[in-house]
Amino acid sequence: MNNDISSALRPTIVMTILFALLLGLVYPLAMTGIAQLIFPRQANGSLIRDAQGRTIGSAVVGQAFVGARYFHTRPSAAGKGYDGQASSGSNLGPTSAALADRIRADVATARADGVRGLLPADLVTASGSGLDPDLSPAAALAQAPRVARVRGLPLTRVRALIAGATDDPWFGDARVNVLALNRALDAAPPR
Repeated sequence: MNNDISSALRPTIVMTILFALLLGLVYPLAMTGIAQLIFPRQANGSLIRDAQGRTIGSAVVGQAFVGARYFHTRPSAAGKGYDGQASSGSNLGPTSAALADRIRADVATARADGVRGLLPADLVTASGSGLDPDLSPAAALAQAPRVARVRGLPLTRVRALIAGATDDPWFGDARVNVLALNRALDAAPPR
């Protein structure tokens, strides 16, 4: 009987070790190597660098912009804000008092920043990951008067920068990458 158990366990142990090596080591290394060869920029985080070569952000991970001079990103539910190690939604449902309070506070902040009229939803709601780097064009346009006023730029110029930074993909909604828009804003000479 002991011979039957050992003869049954041996292939199980061998297959477990084989698949652990294959799927836990060989496959991930192969996929990483292929990604580095075919899509090196994306495989390394789609990092954006300034003129001196310093990393200033990522095209695919949001970051908080503070100050009236910049376009603000949508609220983040990731940790204390745009924390990649705590990426997730808030898991607060539509009847949650905590969610309603947070949205009320975000609405008050947007109103204090001078946003008038209907507020685009992405100005007061977090994305599913909490790390979304993009805004809708409507959310960027809602912030344009504040940015133009603080920077002393004509509103038409700020709106033109938004139009230039708007990505309108074949599928899905148009979007504006906030980091790219703020960089274009910093690079724009005042008129």
